[in-house]
Amino acid sequence: MLVSKLPASWNIDQVLDDLDQHGFALIDHAYPADYVTNLVNECTTHLNQFREAAIQNGVVSKIRSDHILWIHPELAVAQHHVATLSLLSEQLNQAFYLGIREVEAHFACYHAGEFYALHRDNPQQKNDRVVSTVYYLHEQWQDDWGGQLRLQDKNGEWHIIQPQPNRIALFQSDLLHEVIEAKQQRLSITAWLRSGNSIW
Repeated sequence: MLVSKLPASWNIDQVLDDLDQHGFALIDHAYPADYVTNLVNECTTHLNQFREAAIQNGVVSKIRSDHILWIHPELAVAQHHVATLSLLSEQLNQAFYLGIREVEAHFACYHAGEFYALHRDNPQQKNDRVVSTVYYLHEQWQDDWGGQLRLQDKNGEWHIIQPQPNRIALFQSDLLHEVIEAKQQRLSITAWLRSGNSIW
């Protein structure tokens, strides 16, 4: 899917500055309301296809309990988000020489009681994940519903990021983070901007 430009609501200069200074950035009001509605509909109509993310190579992991669906070409609405992240990757490459080449992404659903314990998406540079992104696509959220992203920035400071609807959180994939236990169904798209030579 071809996306010619980033949404007008994305302040790319601020995003680049926040990534440079702190290792993470937030984009609020990321997409128009009609796109958000279509994306939520696409996600929720496929919930029966989601699978436990905790099972890897036949082994049940204890650090996460969410459910996921990898985004494939037939998920046309979500593909627009992936294409937009590809365009963002070009900006990141120009600014930081990251060599990002691809985006991998999946829908994620945290049911009440589900969580993702402290981890890094790219521990000891063992994979090609350079920048991690989470787009919150549930239509409403309250602070006491849990599901926050708890993140340690590149300076060692901890932050609690609320999963506000239509928000994108992006951060260096080697940063320590967790998803606090959700008390309501929490929907998102997790995506990684990948490179063959991570240099953060």
